[in-house]
Amino acid sequence: MAFLPTTPQEIQALGWQQPDIILVTGDSYIDSPFIGVAVIGRMLEASGFRVAVIAQPDMTSPQDITRLGEPALFWGISGGSVDSMIANYTASKKRRKTDDYTPGGINNRRPDRAVIAYANLIRRYFKNTRPIVLGGIEASLRRIAHYDFWSNTIRRSILFDAKADYLLYGMAEQSVLEFARAIQTGVSPANVRGVCYISKQPPAHYLLLPPYETVAASPDNLIDMFHIFYRNNEPATAQGLCQQHGDRFLVQNPPAPYLPQTELDKIFALPFERAQHPYYETLGKVKALETIRFSISTHRGCYGECNFCAIAVHEGRTVRWRSMDSILKEAEILTHLPGFKGYILDVGGPTANMYGFECSKKIQQGACQDKRCLYPMICPSLNPDHTPQIEMLRRIRQIPGVKKVFVASGIRYDLVMTDQKQGGNYLRQIVNHHVSGQLKVAPEHNAAHVLQKMGKPPQDILLKFKKKFDQLSKESGKKQFLTYYLIAAHPGCTETDMQQLSRFASHELGIRPEQVQIFTPAPSTYSSIMYCTGLDPFTRQPLFVEKDPARRQHQKAILLRKPTPKTQKRSNLRPKTQKKKP
Repeated sequence: MAFLPTTPQEIQALGWQQPDIILVTGDSYIDSPFIGVAVIGRMLEASGFRVAVIAQPDMTSPQDITRLGEPALFWGISGGSVDSMIANYTASKKRRKTDDYTPGGINNRRPDRAVIAYANLIRRYFKNTRPIVLGGIEASLRRIAHYDFWSNTIRRSILFDAKADYLLYGMAEQSVLEFARAIQTGVSPANVRGVCYISKQPPAHYLLLPPYETVAASPDNLIDMFHIFYRNNEPATAQGLCQQHGDRFLVQNPPAPYLPQTELDKIFALPFERAQHPYYETLGKVKALETIRFSISTHRGCYGECNFCAIAVHEGRTVRWRSMDSILKEAEILTHLPGFKGYILDVGGPTANMYGFECSKKIQQGACQDKRCLYPMICPSLNPDHTPQIEMLRRIRQIPGVKKVFVASGIRYDLVMTDQKQGGNYLRQIVNHHVSGQLKVAPEHNAAHVLQKMGKPPQDILLKFKKKFDQLSKESGKKQFLTYYLIAAHPGCTETDMQQLSRFASHELGIRPEQVQIFTPAPSTYSSIMYCTGLDPFTRQPLFVEKDPARRQHQKAILLRKPTPKTQKRSNLRPKTQKKKP
């Protein structure tokens, strides 16, 4: 095995005149099945293309971006595993000091709006170069007109702002292979599914989204646009979309079909080094590897469809899972890696316990347009069944060299409680074998109207799950706890709601919360539409949205019971304004 090349010396050692494709990324080059650029690069390599990687190029000189020359076919640009603005800034818009995907951990190598910055960097030093193709989560979620929290504006499609040639959205493995073959053979890639491009005229039969200019001017048009966009992400049912920007059109072809299990297995069988490239390792270690090096991804997609989460748009609302054999083979590979001490740190996906079951109707016909799988209640057609995951975890535990297998990526407790046949057995197996002291769940809030805006299940299901978890932990003789992810300042949430959540956490959950985040309006989510418009997009009714940075911080402080400058000032005044009674 060997890494994809990133230096001229490696290119020379391979006997290449030039790479076919150069991938540019905002992360360090980590060769892992958890890293999008590595997956795309390995897939292209397996199909016979010469692929090289340039990670986190210096923005102030040509030294990095020019060191491999120009690709024969195209440039591929990704902002990295996280949208660069989310990677660089907190929910309070303060610059982050650390970056888990940068060598040494200091956040000093990823530019703001990295996709645009890298496209401009290439154009600066390579005039009239090969096609520039955008991909990754930053490009995928910004492919149409979208609300941008950091500038507080409606921005154009990133394809226009980057002045790139094409954009591949979603997971894109099949799209990028078809795209590369089209470019290689001189055929236009304009008909490849999963591709976006710019055109003077909209293709016939494509749905027209409200134009960028009207979306930027009208909350109702923004909502109309997002509904159409969201409903046309399912490969089985989606139509092509167009959106006018000035005198040109963004064209979004229908999404590529989901990969069948056999193809998904092939991806995870590719020869990943599961390490950082030595060229970047000399600059420092990457914290992300501490977790992903000894973890296993079992499936893709999420039918949870939480309104604040972009996974449903990027990975899809239909869950696709790897075969048991594929997962077991990867687990065995991990046992032979240097540094493996017997602990597999996570086995899961966007939600760990969505492995192995799906709605049969959805698999054939696509996700329903008029209802969701889990909200406001779990659809009977889904029929949750934890049997496959119970068996998978049992077989991983039996692999020689494996001491412990953890499920750390979080589970949906409503799925567990709905599975009348195997839900109890699944939770018992998790409690007895797969908890590292704490099990992650994500209720996010407890106020009914806030949960409704989030698309999350009611609090009574959480309390039933907690009671069962505590009972099983006690029976096992283990001191284990639930860790709760909670969100402050989500649209619809007031300070009074946070006070209620604080009481709930203390009295019902018996905790003093630690995992609390301030809501960040990520691009292409329903919650970002709520934040931008001040409207519930499903009812068009006004809702409260806290936008003042200090008050957003104060909502978090209420839950953490920490004084903010606002509350500290009040407490400092209190002794001066209150007189002691004689």
